[in-house]
Amino acid sequence: MGRRLTGTPAAVVNEEIQRRTAEQLFTVLGSLKGGAMKVGQALSVLEAAMPEDFVEPYREMLVRLQDAAPPMATAQVHQILVRDLGPRWRDELDIEDTPVAAASIGQVHRGVAADGRVIAVKVQYPGADKALRSDLQQIARLARVATTWMPAVDIKPVTDELLAAADEELDYGLEAANQRAFAEAFRDDPNVAVPDVVLQTRHVIVGEWLEGASLSQVIRDGDQDVRNRVGQLYLEFLLDGPGRAGLLHADPHPGNFRLTPDGRLGVLDFGAVARLPEGIPPVVGTLVRHALAGDAQAVLAGLRSEGFVLPGITVDADEVLAYLLPFIEPLREPEHAFTREWLRGAAKGVTDLRAPEFATGLRMNMPREYAMIHRVFVGATGVLSQLGATIPARGSMERLLPGFAAE
Repeated sequence: MGRRLTGTPAAVVNEEIQRRTAEQLFTVLGSLKGGAMKVGQALSVLEAAMPEDFVEPYREMLVRLQDAAPPMATAQVHQILVRDLGPRWRDELDIEDTPVAAASIGQVHRGVAADGRVIAVKVQYPGADKALRSDLQQIARLARVATTWMPAVDIKPVTDELLAAADEELDYGLEAANQRAFAEAFRDDPNVAVPDVVLQTRHVIVGEWLEGASLSQVIRDGDQDVRNRVGQLYLEFLLDGPGRAGLLHADPHPGNFRLTPDGRLGVLDFGAVARLPEGIPPVVGTLVRHALAGDAQAVLAGLRSEGFVLPGITVDADEVLAYLLPFIEPLREPEHAFTREWLRGAAKGVTDLRAPEFATGLRMNMPREYAMIHRVFVGATGVLSQLGATIPARGSMERLLPGFAAE
């Protein structure tokens, strides 16, 4: 108000307020770590679907949350290394004190192992387990309030899946096993690079260092050809992982991916995965194929059989199809340009309370076994739109999504 009284233009004052608010939001979410920061990371993936006038002041802050939260003190890092690796840990590795990335559960330091290999040392924050579980339990309680005004939607399977995934993500032994599985499945792959695990303890994972530019840098600085290539590699890795490793990488935000100097997609952070030993269920591809063919009754029947529509709930098949079609529009053509403008239009029924989908009250459920698959590919669509990638998504689906190719 003081600056307005002195004659500063309203637009300048408003821009400064928004900038300060964005910086405060980054500081709060980053310092809280745990579930609060995870919410911020999820928003960073989905910002492409949000109205431009709302999200533009916060875009930079959301991107920074992907791998640049406020780090813990160097002394704390050393205490954890002493506790997990012993007082002579420096005999095994030498690390830089300043982290190269700091996220919701731990931070990463570059270092050198005793055998001369360049390594990435991931250190879990003290108390990260309690903080993350507490935050997610609060989120689950808030989500269940939604059942008072959406009685046909069963929220519990989704929140249960989030809590179970958090327990797995906190288990560095499990994360190391996931990383080894991906590294073996994609060893010597011409398009994907996964670093090997060097050693792992309860609160520390040491892996090979992976050079490259983060997807955030590619989004910001990459030319169109590079963004197209990265987008294609990114989508195909997510589709191919379940068939090759029995696992779906379930943390698709750009901070977990790199463009390596030799042009491959580098993949990091394997704490969050969906276990799909038989690959992506073929019914997913079959439902997409029926939707593209305009077979509303087949789509509804498939959704009912998989538990997306609960017993006794009446929904209109044509309304369900109309709701789904914007999201599968990229598969109608040989190539599709994923842009923020396209995604905002496709997501309007989800983000705009004035949209017909809210008025007609589509009553859909999210079965727990599909919750993470849904979250990954919604997030991936957001990342592709941030990249502005033009890619042959349909061809990738025909080759890698079970059930999608015509029988």
